[in-house]
Amino acid sequence: MNTVAPPSTGTGELWSAEEFTARLRAVPAERYHDRHPFNVRMHEGALSRAELRRWITNRFHYQRHIPVKDALILAKFDDPALRRSWLRRIQDHDGLVEGEGGIERWLRLGEAAGIDRERLTSGAEVLPGVTLAVDGYVNFCRLRPPLEAVASSLTELAAPTIMRTRIDAFERHYRWIDADGLTYFRNRIGQGGRDSQEALALVLEWADTRRGQEAAIAALRFKCDVLWSLLDAVDRAGEST
Repeated sequence: MNTVAPPSTGTGELWSAEEFTARLRAVPAERYHDRHPFNVRMHEGALSRAELRRWITNRFHYQRHIPVKDALILAKFDDPALRRSWLRRIQDHDGLVEGEGGIERWLRLGEAAGIDRERLTSGAEVLPGVTLAVDGYVNFCRLRPPLEAVASSLTELAAPTIMRTRIDAFERHYRWIDADGLTYFRNRIGQGGRDSQEALALVLEWADTRRGQEAAIAALRFKCDVLWSLLDAVDRAGEST
């Protein structure tokens, strides 16, 4: 993982919208988990079936907490229009009715990889490091102010690219997984692009001091660290199996 940038001072002139945007985009460009060795091996087709199933199982623990963290963020908003807009994120994952949404699509990915949904939803195979990473992110969204909570979601700036890469890798290297199981990745291309632009606009509006701008960047770095730590746990589990 790349070295951490110098600590924030909280002083100085406000960056222009262009410079602030560039600094925000630079964080996932340098620190997003597509660079993690486990993801690199996944996209190269080098994972065993057991490794891929372990990732699907542990990543589901993160997926099922996405609507939880979004509900915590939504609760911070005073504006009804903004709450209605952010509610869409929860609906994207939980669905409007039973059998829809991103969590359901991830369960179908698990089934396509030979993992039944009871095994996934039980959480029995979730690694301690994954639990710590996910709990840390949920609590960050619970405790930090709206600017930082929303800024932490800007890893979505890199989501469309990694989803396209992942679809290509699964179709070429992991043909034992039924193509219908990749629906989650396909849907997230459009959702991630839309959501990241919405969140970016809010961060640009709300970060009206240099300290706020730097806090937003730190929040985004933290989220990248969460995703990296999750993969560290999944990757290292393979060393003992």
